[in-house]
Amino acid sequence: MRSRQRAFSAVMRLFLKCLRVGRRRRFRLVRQAQQLWRYGHLCLRSLLYNSFTNSDVLLDSLFEPIYWLVDHVTRWFGVVFVALVITLTSSIVVIVYICLLPLILQTYPLGWICWHLTYGHWNLLMIVFHYSMAITTPPGHPPQAKSNAVAVSICRKCISPKPARTHHCSICNRCVLKMDHHCPWLNNCVGHYNHRYFFSFCLFMTMGCMYCSISGWAMFREAYATIETYYQTPPPTFSFRQRAFHKSIVYLWVLCSSVALALGALTLWHAALITRGETSIERHINKKERQRLQKKGQVFQNPYSHGAWANWKVFLGVDTHSHWITRVLLPSTHLPHGTGLSWELPLCRTEPRAPLLAL
Repeated sequence: MRSRQRAFSAVMRLFLKCLRVGRRRRFRLVRQAQQLWRYGHLCLRSLLYNSFTNSDVLLDSLFEPIYWLVDHVTRWFGVVFVALVITLTSSIVVIVYICLLPLILQTYPLGWICWHLTYGHWNLLMIVFHYSMAITTPPGHPPQAKSNAVAVSICRKCISPKPARTHHCSICNRCVLKMDHHCPWLNNCVGHYNHRYFFSFCLFMTMGCMYCSISGWAMFREAYATIETYYQTPPPTFSFRQRAFHKSIVYLWVLCSSVALALGALTLWHAALITRGETSIERHINKKERQRLQKKGQVFQNPYSHGAWANWKVFLGVDTHSHWITRVLLPSTHLPHGTGLSWELPLCRTEPRAPLLAL
């Protein structure tokens, strides 16, 4: 009996000893794996170390292939979007001339005929002029050669001095003076030299779409009610020309109303930015700077804002009272205030201001 107990105890001791040895080996393997991981991580960090690297730079590096794809697709689709704008606008003009204008000349009194002919053609002229200028006018780029322009930073992509309010466009692959954004509907950047053309196009296109929607509301209701009768039994007899007329009126009203809502909201947004003397990019920069200074108990002041009314005069290039007619209500190719490289005090503001650091 005792011999059995001794044998059993010896077997249990041997088993526990083997178990301890296996556990030690396992812990040793885990420690070696941890050491190898730390060593590899240290080697990788030593090869890729950069004192300026942070989480934002890491995310930008990870999303760089996606940025590249979006930039190239946007650049290619810009031509498609421009063709789409021209096609849709032309279709509305054709419908107005073929379907609506004869009806206006036959049924409207002389005063309303003069009003529609005058306002409609003026609005169309302003739309065509400002859109053509917006897509053909370069937004402005910093000079590649050495110049005396004051630079506030160095562009990481161009490796060249970057003046105040200048930003790099990844789609155009160039720095743009007073860049607002890259507009695919223009296939061009909106910058210092074509910002006024872009906003004027948005404004007059919205006005034109609202004009067509309001003027064609009664005809739209009649045409829509008539189209609903197509599906009655038996269907009414309409000629092909009458059916095309009804569907054209519905198409015109739906398209103009949709564009008026969407483009009108965009126009109001840019009007608010112009009132504050900001661009779309500067709005985000100024918001962060305002929050940073607010934590310190300080007040942020936009160095490029001269007051709401003066900001509009600077943006539109209005220096005299006659300019409101010749430069705002009529097509004008006058250059904007300043060169885009430096921002001197405009003519509409003569009182001195304390110098501020450009953002």
